[in-house]
Amino acid sequence: MLNYGFTEKILQEASEEAHLYPGRIISQHKELYKVALAEGEVHAEVSGKMIHGAQSPLDFPVVGDFVLLDRTSDAGGYAIIHRVLPRKSLFVRKAAGKTTKAQAVGANIDLVFLCMALNKDYNLRRLERYFAVALDSGATPVMVLTKADLCSDVEKRVAEVERIALGYDVVVTSGATEEGYLGLKPYLAPGRTLAFMGSSGVGKSTLINRLLGAEIMATQGLRNDDKGRHTTTSRELLLLEEGGTLLDTPGMRELGLDGANLEESFEDIHMLAAQCKFSDCRHDREPGCAVREALDSGELTLDRLESYRKLKTENPYEGLSSRQIEKKKIDQMFGGKSGLKQAREIIKNKKKR
Repeated sequence: MLNYGFTEKILQEASEEAHLYPGRIISQHKELYKVALAEGEVHAEVSGKMIHGAQSPLDFPVVGDFVLLDRTSDAGGYAIIHRVLPRKSLFVRKAAGKTTKAQAVGANIDLVFLCMALNKDYNLRRLERYFAVALDSGATPVMVLTKADLCSDVEKRVAEVERIALGYDVVVTSGATEEGYLGLKPYLAPGRTLAFMGSSGVGKSTLINRLLGAEIMATQGLRNDDKGRHTTTSRELLLLEEGGTLLDTPGMRELGLDGANLEESFEDIHMLAAQCKFSDCRHDREPGCAVREALDSGELTLDRLESYRKLKTENPYEGLSSRQIEKKKIDQMFGGKSGLKQAREIIKNKKKR
């Protein structure tokens, strides 16, 4: 059980309810979960009390969550999840399409590999987006540059990424050779949960297979436009030989913001803005603007400033207090209290089928 990241703290929290058993969500299919326990694996669904007490979709279990269940076997039917233990991180994005609902990608991730290919899929602005969302989740990000064998100027692009990484690690990998993944090995450790995230076709599945030492994840070659094909279609927590766990996620061409830590991911711009003559400086034509001065000197690029402005506009919680953020999340995800009631009824009816 310790291989799945159960720490003494988690076991202590679980022991407070002696009639329940601790487990960890390793996969999910609609309302049905697969949970790893000390005794093996069990299929489970959430309790009625959890459905009625939920204040938002994020109150329900997601892959990576530690939970408490009422049984350790499928012999008497599906186990019932009664409680989700406190999370130390939660990766959330806005669901795909025109909806404004939030979607949890994974919980209790210690370190997240933000993957970007060095071929035609290379896009600093997209990486800045992933970086801001990863920092908001509570996990530690590592920039992973893939497909180095397809790039003619690796050093130049590494320097560009290091400039926006602001001190966080940058690792170069390649799926062309057996040794191309070795830069990731130092990050593996017993009890540590890692996640791979990035747009479709950046080579995540190839790297995961290398780390697992087996062809677990399906892989596909490049399309005619030199971009990778999407392969992963679901989230699953996998065991590593080193004793840690690994979460792969479906590739995302677009990552809608449900929240982003722009203060840290764009710390350079925030520090410059603090030096502006006026506290409400828009960094346009105001006198004494430190941001404009940085643009003129080349210390800051216009592309990075525009990226910051775009993400700031998209970030739905920019400038709100924690209480205001929580209320807005509930309203957006359920359409207010009436929507929340409707969502509970939908889940309840599905369980009766």
